[in-house]
Amino acid sequence: MATFSTSQLAAAFGILGNVVSFLVYLAPLPTFYRIYKKKSTQGFQAVPYSVALFSAMLYLYYAYLKKNEIILVTINGGGCAIETIYLVLFMIYATKDAKMRTAKLLVIFNVGAYALIVASTFLLSQGHRRVALVGWICSVFSVCVFAAPLSIMMKVIRTRSVEFMPFSLSFFLTLCAVMWFFYGFLIKDYYIAAPNILGFAFGTAQMVLYAIYRERDNGLVLPEAYVKEIAVTVMEVGAVLETPPADYDTACAKPVIDHPSTDQAIA
Repeated sequence: MATFSTSQLAAAFGILGNVVSFLVYLAPLPTFYRIYKKKSTQGFQAVPYSVALFSAMLYLYYAYLKKNEIILVTINGGGCAIETIYLVLFMIYATKDAKMRTAKLLVIFNVGAYALIVASTFLLSQGHRRVALVGWICSVFSVCVFAAPLSIMMKVIRTRSVEFMPFSLSFFLTLCAVMWFFYGFLIKDYYIAAPNILGFAFGTAQMVLYAIYRERDNGLVLPEAYVKEIAVTVMEVGAVLETPPADYDTACAKPVIDHPSTDQAIA
């Protein structure tokens, strides 16, 4: 029976993590195809793509400091490219106000905050201490990223619809968390392993919510507010139909009697 060393297992999980992470980066493609077809961002926001870009940028910096981290470099380099394409497409089809908000977000967050982190870690630390500091920053930010879908989960519960929480994304995020946890655990890099425990928990919770509310979507269960609105509309239409016209003389109204035809024999 073949046995595998720790380094071989780590490499295997790292490669699988790259593959699954690439699929996660491609998960929003249906969303952007929809945006392209409608020529509108339709209420979608640029924040998730800005955050994903920032995360990839941070881990690229971490990989640069650690040295010989080709597995982290490949996936996060590809992630930066893909998220940049998404943001460009978003800016093309967004409204003027949305473009302004997105531009401010990118300048303040993806440029300003990232530059501040790089500059401060170079000035305030060095060597192994710098790697540990950036590792902590990556871990904290990863926890924030994994917690970000909480707002979407609350929206699913409130609207009883999974329209804005695609199952494919939740599934691949969960699978991705598993792969990167084992990769970090095997190479004893707990800055990578630890946040993915939370990622697995949130991904599983999203899939459970999807299973619950997808059935309601298929059963055409409308939110309570919509049901009330439809009921009020039906009542208003009924009242209009029952009200006689203003020039209608109710005194002259007579019931219509269905007399037998003269052609018919009278019993």
